[in-house]
Amino acid sequence: MSESRDSERATPGFLVWRLSTKWRVAVDRAVAPLGLTHAQYSLVASLYGMQRDGERPSQRRLADHTGLEPLYVSKLARALEAAELIERTRDPRDPRAVQLALTERGQDVTRRAVKVVQGLLQQLLEPLGGLDSARTRTLTGELTALLDVPLDLTHAVSPALSAGTTEKTG
Repeated sequence: MSESRDSERATPGFLVWRLSTKWRVAVDRAVAPLGLTHAQYSLVASLYGMQRDGERPSQRRLADHTGLEPLYVSKLARALEAAELIERTRDPRDPRAVQLALTERGQDVTRRAVKVVQGLLQQLLEPLGGLDSARTRTLTGELTALLDVPLDLTHAVSPALSAGTTEKTG
């Protein structure tokens, strides 16, 4: 069965998961020759943009920006520091915070990785008319709207757990 035929019966959540998985695998493979994983790419590309805008973010700020867990960002940052792609320094205003910055080598690798991923993104968005099409702008707006929805797990999880408990005991 084709992916598009399967998609006719799929839930939006399943399709988002499949697309994010497809994208992660593609980016992993595309940036591997540069010594990066998709998660590392997300970090250095975000850091690159933030540095270009004059910011030297803390690990926490970068975690908030990327949507990654702070502990995971810390782990990625240590690996990227060991690879000499970023520098981690104490924030002079807050000795508990660690600031991140790309090294010269990190900037070079990131620029090359961004070009590779932009080419991949253009391929992905070709059915919508490409990166600069009206359909892509609409999709971007829709995805942004979904990302802006706060999800309260206590309301989503409690009824499901209660129902499971009731079935077992009752």
